Amino acid sequence: MSSILNNKDFLDLIEQHKRIIFKVCNSYCKHQESRKDLAQEIVIQLWKSFGKYDSQYKVSTWMYRIALNVAISFYRREKKYTSTSSITESNIDFADDNTSSHDTESNIVQLHQFIDHLDELHKALMILYLDDNSYKDISEVLGITETNVATKINRIKQKLKQQFETIKNR
Repeated sequence: MSSILNNKDFLDLIEQHKRIIFKVCNSYCKHQESRKDLAQEIVIQLWKSFGKYDSQYKVSTWMYRIALNVAISFYRREKKYTSTSSITESNIDFADDNTSSHDTESNIVQLHQFIDHLDELHKALMILYLDDNSYKDISEVLGITETNVATKINRIKQKLKQQFETIKNR
């Protein structure tokens, strides 16, 4: 896949990898209208960059890199103009070690809330990690070394574990 020849090729590629766009939009935007705006900006940037695609990288790596860069810029722009609502600890309900499906769902919701509070780089890192990307792919998308990816993921995991333990012990 050395170059894109026409609109149909581009649309087919977007269709095949739309999950990447949705995942990034859902991670960086709370409101549906903002997600739609961000998705549109991502697709526009993908289209503009398509002729520059380097086939030595996987298409998904290329798409993640563009989507995350657009999302980070969008997030910073939106953050200037909107106030963010903070999650209060009273809104969080954790049961003990008996993990029912409801508890598991609560833990997943809580995990996403913790990730939402990470800075842009760490949020992008966790999105890629939770999407089962290899350290190599993550390093290519974010432009950092694989060792740095491993170190950052380990630190984030430790931080998240501490946050879960803090809530559990309340």
